[in-house]
Amino acid sequence: MQAGKTNAMRILDAKKIPYGIFSYDHEDGQIHGTAVADKIGQPAEQVFKTLVSHSGPNIYVFVIPVGEELDLKKAAKAAGEKKIEMLPMKDLLKWTGYIRGGCSPVGMKKLYPTYIDQSAEPLEMMAVSAGRVGTQMGLAPQQLADTVSAVFTELIKQH
Repeated sequence: MQAGKTNAMRILDAKKIPYGIFSYDHEDGQIHGTAVADKIGQPAEQVFKTLVSHSGPNIYVFVIPVGEELDLKKAAKAAGEKKIEMLPMKDLLKWTGYIRGGCSPVGMKKLYPTYIDQSAEPLEMMAVSAGRVGTQMGLAPQQLADTVSAVFTELIKQH
């Protein structure tokens, strides 16, 4: 059904990248990462959230496992910045074209420097938002990285 396609899906289709779709009910308001992983029946280590940050006017995208926390020092180092801050939620739509819970690393308004946590690299499949709340897409980590010119690096806080 073409009408159901998001920008992210159209971009993958255009690049002939295979992906799977996971839909979930979000009426209960539970759209945080670990709830999404449970709802789509995937281990939390394979479901990734897309976080948008900035350093001054520069925007950066970080893709990390849903159960983890972004280490801002590691993120800044990866981006070559002294300091990085999370983008305020109110600015997310303006900069990315996406809303909270439906922010995909694929198909943002611009191709921002993107970094994927290294834990994704050995996975056969990782799930990320398809660009709409209630829809995730599963694809090979390297194909995601190639699509958004991402770099695999260490990004999460060690517990």
